[in-house]
Amino acid sequence: MKFAIIVFPGSNCDLDMYTAVKDSLGVDAEYVQHYENNLQGFDAVLLPGGFSYGDYLRTGSIARFSTIMAEVIRFAEEGKPVFGACNGFQILTEAGLLPGALRRNDSLKFISKQQNLKVENVHTSFTSSYEQGEVITVPIAHGEGNYYCDKETLQQMKDNNQIVFTYANDNPNGSIENIAGIINKQGNVLGMMPHPERAVEALLGSDDGLKLFQSMYKNYQKELCQ
Repeated sequence: MKFAIIVFPGSNCDLDMYTAVKDSLGVDAEYVQHYENNLQGFDAVLLPGGFSYGDYLRTGSIARFSTIMAEVIRFAEEGKPVFGACNGFQILTEAGLLPGALRRNDSLKFISKQQNLKVENVHTSFTSSYEQGEVITVPIAHGEGNYYCDKETLQQMKDNNQIVFTYANDNPNGSIENIAGIINKQGNVLGMMPHPERAVEALLGSDDGLKLFQSMYKNYQKELCQ
């Protein structure tokens, strides 16, 4: 399995993603720059956190028009796995690959801390290594993580079991229904505000995020055997 890690001007979690996949998971990974237009040879795409294009306009709104994003959209439409964390989540919503939008935290302050999450759906290629209802600890670091969608979209997501992670114990940013991470209807695009790539070793305070990448790898192996 080979992961593509998309790098935008202002990305600052690309190395975290690379280390999580290459060192902790032990799977091949390669950086792909925002100006490139080819994802041939890759089996999964990762959109890292950071401040793409300085977070000018809305977060992710400029990155969405980067050359590589047309290829990421094609990749996703083919049913291949795409995962975005933090700014990556924001870019996925701006690109229309996930519903809803991310707004300023209700506190209007940047938040950086360890955060408890509840795993709401383990029947995805990103969460199959978790237990249903499991509470995990994953860091957050964002100023615009307040997830919002209209009532109709929210009901559709509930009906389709698209809410994958919620904030447990407390809601740090005001997200509707405590939503921390969602998946598309097809089930191959996941976005979340917390950073699982920063929680892959106990030395970092938690290794709960590693199961997400392990789930992706196991699903890839499963598909190879079919």
